[in-house]
Amino acid sequence: MDTALIVDEVRITPILIADPPLLNTQGVHQPYTPRLVIEVVTRGGVTGVGETYGDGKYLRIARALAQVLPGRSVSDLNGLFSLAAEVSGDPAGTVASVDAGGLRGVQTADKLRLSVVSGFEVGCLDALGKALGLPVHALLGGKVRDRVEYSAYLFYRWAEHPDGGEPSAGIGARDDWGAALDPEGVVAQARRFERDYGFRSFKLKGGVFPPDEEIAAVRALAEALPGRPLRLDPNGAWSVDTSLRVAHELRDVLEYLEDPTSGMERMAVVAARAGVPLATNMCVTTVPEIREAFRRGAVQVVLSDHHYWGGLHRTRELAAICRAFGVGLAMHSNTHLGISLAAMTHVAATVPNLDYACDSHYPWQTEDVITARHVFRDGRLEVSDAPGLGVELDRDALAALHRRWQADDGTMRERDDAAAMRKADPEWITPAVPRW
Repeated sequence: MDTALIVDEVRITPILIADPPLLNTQGVHQPYTPRLVIEVVTRGGVTGVGETYGDGKYLRIARALAQVLPGRSVSDLNGLFSLAAEVSGDPAGTVASVDAGGLRGVQTADKLRLSVVSGFEVGCLDALGKALGLPVHALLGGKVRDRVEYSAYLFYRWAEHPDGGEPSAGIGARDDWGAALDPEGVVAQARRFERDYGFRSFKLKGGVFPPDEEIAAVRALAEALPGRPLRLDPNGAWSVDTSLRVAHELRDVLEYLEDPTSGMERMAVVAARAGVPLATNMCVTTVPEIREAFRRGAVQVVLSDHHYWGGLHRTRELAAICRAFGVGLAMHSNTHLGISLAAMTHVAATVPNLDYACDSHYPWQTEDVITARHVFRDGRLEVSDAPGLGVELDRDALAALHRRWQADDGTMRERDDAAAMRKADPEWITPAVPRW
């Protein structure tokens, strides 16, 4: 074993990053959201970086995994999964339920561990690539495209947070997007995405307003941007009947309808009659969920997310399964920073059957922990050929965002869209599904 590739130290840094007041069916994003930056340092003096969710339940496993990783090779990626199970107190992987939070469908302890492992795997791949002088995509088998296409992620949103929260001076740029609460606002948002980033496909986060209002917004987008691929994602907020009605009314303009209703049973019923492909990042997020979904034809597009699936190698495994069953593949986005976007771009570059433009929240994020922000040109990102991920950690920014996390009283360390909404509406509770 090459001792230079042995892990010497793992640094875990929880941070809070500014997040705009983006609306979804659960509520609204808080002024800050937690992320976790992972640094894997080798005995050879190379540091690799990874990123994942930063809520306390992820942080606890990450800290435990960081304690036991030193002494192992950065190439031992398969070993991360058993280590994570051991440190979480479930070596057999038998614990079935845990509240992992977010709009992720049914939650399990395994899903929580996979999201932690993803950050460590990316950190190890970054370190390995730097040590060998190879880009991460080369470690995954080599790129099949030089640029990866991304889609504009449209949100209903307020002009500002209910409590006036905004990025602290000197850390991030001020959010200047303004409100988007009707079809005109959504179209204006899309036009800015097109002008500033060159995006050519557009996804609207729905489940916020009654379905007829969201139908009107998609229709307005189709009229303003004729021929452009459009997507709508209400995060499972609708009943079967509502899902079918929306699908029928928008089937001539939607590229796909994402998670219109909750659960495999309802999705299968809708898929059989919708007349438009159904996509998911809620009912198929782990391998055990694939069999039933594909057998029942419940989804026609899987939105992979390397955080959900446990890293880049397992994302490629998912892509191979989708290819074998003729199921489309896209990529889901969370509130990620530049490290995760780099990782996402590397794995996307290696997947032959990437059938759709990838999602990305990145244009909404005014803060980052890398020295040079990613730049979208014509809605695409160039695939870096530099060793590792091709990004450099901005230690001053990382320290500032960590100080914000340290100073927080605990209210922002756990993402809670319903709690943020209650600042505007004290009576708000997370709506039961189906909501409409």
